Amino acid sequence: MATANASAKPQLLNHRTLRSLFSVRLKEAGIYSVLFACAAFSVLVTASIVVLLLGQTIQFFGFKEINFWQFITGTQWNPLLGAEKQFGVWPLIFGTLLITVVAMSVAIPLGLISAIFLSEYAPRKVRSIVKPALEILAGVPTVVYGFFALTVITPFLRDAMGLQVDYYNALSAGIAVGILCLPTICSLTEDALRAVPQRLRDAAYGLGGTRFDVSMKVVVPAALSGIVSASLLAIARAVGETMIVALAAGSVASMTVDPRNQVQTITGYITQVAKGDVENFGVEYFSIYAVATTLFLMTLALTIIGHFIRKRYQEAYD
Repeated sequence: MATANASAKPQLLNHRTLRSLFSVRLKEAGIYSVLFACAAFSVLVTASIVVLLLGQTIQFFGFKEINFWQFITGTQWNPLLGAEKQFGVWPLIFGTLLITVVAMSVAIPLGLISAIFLSEYAPRKVRSIVKPALEILAGVPTVVYGFFALTVITPFLRDAMGLQVDYYNALSAGIAVGILCLPTICSLTEDALRAVPQRLRDAAYGLGGTRFDVSMKVVVPAALSGIVSASLLAIARAVGETMIVALAAGSVASMTVDPRNQVQTITGYITQVAKGDVENFGVEYFSIYAVATTLFLMTLALTIIGHFIRKRYQEAYD
């Protein structure tokens, strides 16, 4: 009797072990399936967007009044002027780049200085208050920044600074976009600076370096990869910004480098046409897909450049 019970226990144990292993593998298979489905969904959405843009862009270049060479080299963009339509995309590119340059002139210096202060100088209590306060800026609706540019920044530039700026101008819109991008640069740069090992700071202090020397000559170079990544992400954010430029930059597509003038960006033009003031499925309608493809290629180029820069300056610590 005892022998029969002893032989039954290993069989019962083996049965429970098999059931446990089967349950674990089933759970792992379920988790793998969910993760794979999420990754596949992301790839599918990206591929669908690319296919949609390319398909509609091809239809745009199928119109008889459109010349591909004129589109990529032309310096006049007047698609809504009846018989005098002109489709040279460079004025929109110039407007987009001008807004981005102004925005980064504001966001990168302020964001980098703020990140260095929070990482290397600020006490913990100050950091716990200032960093969330900065990140709140990222949650403000962009339409609010657009009205802020019109009602606060432009009057300030005119009255306090004495600048002769148009009511709609690239300078105020670029400053507003820079304020919008500031939390991105500050937060990601501060995380990159704090990721630098403390032993590098200690070694620099041991060699007689001041806090400023350690921050600028040791910590910032060691975190350069993260700083560049944060800057490129902010640039991509500025290039693709819509509501601020649609409200504050104007609607005159011109190849100007003077930020006091009106400009029209790629996203600003898309917003203008998407309001429904043009004929459905006409050349003006399909032009938004052509300029959207141009914007997609610009951001793709930024992503590729950022990847190579990160690989070039990436630091590895044991």
